[in-house]
Amino acid sequence: MHVPDGFIDLPTSAATGAVAAGAVAIALRKAAPEIRETGPALPGLVSAFIFAVQMVNFPVGAGTSGHLLGGVLAAALVGPWTGLLCMTVVLLVQGVFFADGGLTALGTNITDMGVVTVIVGYAVMRLALGVLPRRSSSISVAAFVAALLAVPAAAVAFTGIYAVGGSVDIPLGKVATAMIGWHVLIGIGEALITTAVLSAVLAARPDLVFVARHLRRDLELVDADGNRTTVAADALEPATGRSAVHLGRRSVVIALSAAAVVAFGLSYFASAHPDGLEYVGQQLGFEHQDSAVAGGPMSGYAVSGVQNTFLSGGLAGLIGVALTVLIGCAIAWIVRRVRPVEKAAPERESSTVGG
Repeated sequence: MHVPDGFIDLPTSAATGAVAAGAVAIALRKAAPEIRETGPALPGLVSAFIFAVQMVNFPVGAGTSGHLLGGVLAAALVGPWTGLLCMTVVLLVQGVFFADGGLTALGTNITDMGVVTVIVGYAVMRLALGVLPRRSSSISVAAFVAALLAVPAAAVAFTGIYAVGGSVDIPLGKVATAMIGWHVLIGIGEALITTAVLSAVLAARPDLVFVARHLRRDLELVDADGNRTTVAADALEPATGRSAVHLGRRSVVIALSAAAVVAFGLSYFASAHPDGLEYVGQQLGFEHQDSAVAGGPMSGYAVSGVQNTFLSGGLAGLIGVALTVLIGCAIAWIVRRVRPVEKAAPERESSTVGG
């Protein structure tokens, strides 16, 4: 669903850019409590993994394909505000270094693939968890439903954006039918991938899942006299900049290895068919133009100068993983270091004794 240059006119692209910039600015302020609990490494790893999995297009049918968007997965793992930052990092790296999505359309892509999927996905997850039984299996169910709905929601959002500033005068009903129809099918793949990854993390490290916080058990303390005191799990969260989640070297290595294997190996077997938006564009005659970085050294997820297709794509994937994890960790580290501004206490009026 990466929107290329030329699909949307410049005024509308500027407007979606303003929306994206505003959303990211809010996320930079709101993500601090989430990152103080997880630490800066986890957002970087989530960004890298989403980048890697997005390289693997899966066939949908009739000559088209889809790939993970990742907004629901990011929000489930690190929270909605940090999840939006992770999606922004992924889309920024893809657009600037790999010419995947236009530079003038960067704001459109962040708004559509980042803001919409995270907001819709997280809202659906919270609503579902509010009615489902209080157990870990409910998180997988909630994430499945959220991912299933978030992708068509992004297709609806794109249709609205195209209605305002589309480059070709195409009946809106035809655009909506094509976009939403194909992305309902792609949403099934999104839901399956999101649920599989989230279930694996829940089985191995449930403490790393943001939406599983409500499953934490309260801590019961017993003193020397046998008196019992219950401490709520939420009260154990740090008020300082220290992380409440100990990621551990082993977990970091496993996460990075998984991203590297997907980016270097599995991406070679990705479907060569165009993705949903590209396919619809070809069928309906959308106008687009090459990205300004289309001639770059890693354009199209291939390292220029490397003749072997497998090696070229694999190296590009590994470089992308490295870039996203470094940029994601750096942004998270900066956000975590920013302390909230404390309001000054009002000065008390001094009282005078005597005249």
